[in-house]
Amino acid sequence: MIDSEKPVKELETIFESLKRIDSEITPLVEEILESQIIAVFFENRLAIYGQPFPPLLFKISELPENLIVSPRDRIEQIESVSLTSQLETKDMENLESTIDSELNVSSLVVPIGGLGMYPTMIGASSSLPWLINTIAHEWTHNWLVFHPLGWNYGKSNDLRTMNETTASIIGSEIELLVLKKYYPNKYNEIIQATNELNTYTELNALNINPFDFSAEMYITRIHVDSLLSIGNVPEAEGYMEIRRQDFWDNGYLIRKINQAYFAFYGAYADIPGGATGNDPVGPAVRKFREQSESISEFLLNIAKLSSFSELIQIVE
Repeated sequence: MIDSEKPVKELETIFESLKRIDSEITPLVEEILESQIIAVFFENRLAIYGQPFPPLLFKISELPENLIVSPRDRIEQIESVSLTSQLETKDMENLESTIDSELNVSSLVVPIGGLGMYPTMIGASSSLPWLINTIAHEWTHNWLVFHPLGWNYGKSNDLRTMNETTASIIGSEIELLVLKKYYPNKYNEIIQATNELNTYTELNALNINPFDFSAEMYITRIHVDSLLSIGNVPEAEGYMEIRRQDFWDNGYLIRKINQAYFAFYGAYADIPGGATGNDPVGPAVRKFREQSESISEFLLNIAKLSSFSELIQIVE
């Protein structure tokens, strides 16, 4: 008689062994990345006397899920609530369904990569570039807390987008600088992948490749905004579900696209297009970075702003 449970038990044993190894090496990984990122901060005038303020403190750990709430008739984050980690999909959908029906809103449970508390919580990942990026991103949020831009994070969606886009720009630049300094092979892989992506985008413009995630998400956001602007809420919601199925069929396994989806992901506007649509905030922040001579000049100056109108006056 074959013991059908034996393979499962063996896998569970291997899994537990890997978890033990992971817990043992994580503190060392944290220490190494901390020292490397601080060194790059110092080289780019983001640290004084070799130490950034606030100090770069983070822990790689499990993160809570985040519940995002938006009105149905427009795309705007009106609530963000931390939940427990590793929720089952059915629990997420039951929660969203209950909130949507009782409050007549659009809600979505989303995963997060980091939590800007102090010390910062960073999600576990096997991707070194992602870890570096996220650590720097969340440190930027902690740094901004001491400046007008950070003080006003939740005052409006424009200011939230300014904060998130600034942190995303810093995260991406620090990521490449750390990789170039300490992990040149990985850095070269990133550069090669970027060049290949640019080639793909050029081919896609010639209709040689049929599906580009960022371009298709941009198209989706633009059409949704158009429908919502004239009050066609049911049509907009039906269209988002059709588009979600298109993404799914093309290999992008998105569980739900709704107003809350765009309210959350649209705030990360360091790259043109995608879920941000035609929101003018992201382009203005990117233009401000282009006008700044260094990463430190950019961060120091944008941190002084407390409204989107101030940013527009500067970049224009």
